[in-house]
Amino acid sequence: MDYTQFERTAANIRTGIIKAVHNAGSGHPGGSLSAADLVTALYFKEMNIDPKNPKMEGRDKFILSKGHAAPAQYAALAERGYFPKEDILQLRKLGSPFQGHPNMKKVPGIEMSTGSLGQGFSVAGGMAMANKLDQNPGRIYVLLGDGELQEGLVWEAAMSAAHYNLDNLTAIVDWNGLQIDGKNEDVMTVTPVDEKFRAFGWNVISIDGHDFAQIFDAFDQARACKGKPTVILAKTHKGKGVSFMEDQAGWHGKAPDEEQTRQAVEELGGEW
Repeated sequence: MDYTQFERTAANIRTGIIKAVHNAGSGHPGGSLSAADLVTALYFKEMNIDPKNPKMEGRDKFILSKGHAAPAQYAALAERGYFPKEDILQLRKLGSPFQGHPNMKKVPGIEMSTGSLGQGFSVAGGMAMANKLDQNPGRIYVLLGDGELQEGLVWEAAMSAAHYNLDNLTAIVDWNGLQIDGKNEDVMTVTPVDEKFRAFGWNVISIDGHDFAQIFDAFDQARACKGKPTVILAKTHKGKGVSFMEDQAGWHGKAPDEEQTRQAVEELGGEW
């Protein structure tokens, strides 16, 4: 498979992230950029969705549990055709539907309002259980941050999903190693994540979260796994695609100025 188009789409999404956060003067670029390849794979190949009919019966659903990375989801939805791309420049503006965290009541394609870490993961488990009860073929995908794994709620949800054999649930951990206060290992060690999820009864797949071949193969494996939920541990780089942001915790929640934005957009091959 030729992944060039997916790489171009991911670059467009990253450009949208940078422009939106710059225009807002605030936001979370680092963790949005690290997740761009993952959301590209979901919205442009993996998920059964229809931008013209966001509430389609039997659709797959994506929950952004790390809700502060909303710019990544907004940019992906815009690129996929849910609304005009220029709309996301309203990010964080007073009265805008594009809030700092996703709001399911205001933006088409948003399946759950998130923000408080761990809650999106729990809701995803509930959605997966509901689909099982309703014999709904739709799959549930949920993206978590690695720092989010420090929340106790995450492990309650993990235990529940395995107990109820939710093989229609796929969790993806955007493992960029950094959080707002620095390295995960310095703030609160979360490793060994793979062994923890296996102990909780999950199918565990570890990949490079910027390699589309590995991402798509992991989704194939997740769909083929029966009787237990799957978690994909995706090793990523915070700020991916922008040289001065990569692997820098300081870009967790800071907007680039005009000169930095221009440089970032140029590096991503976008138009300023």
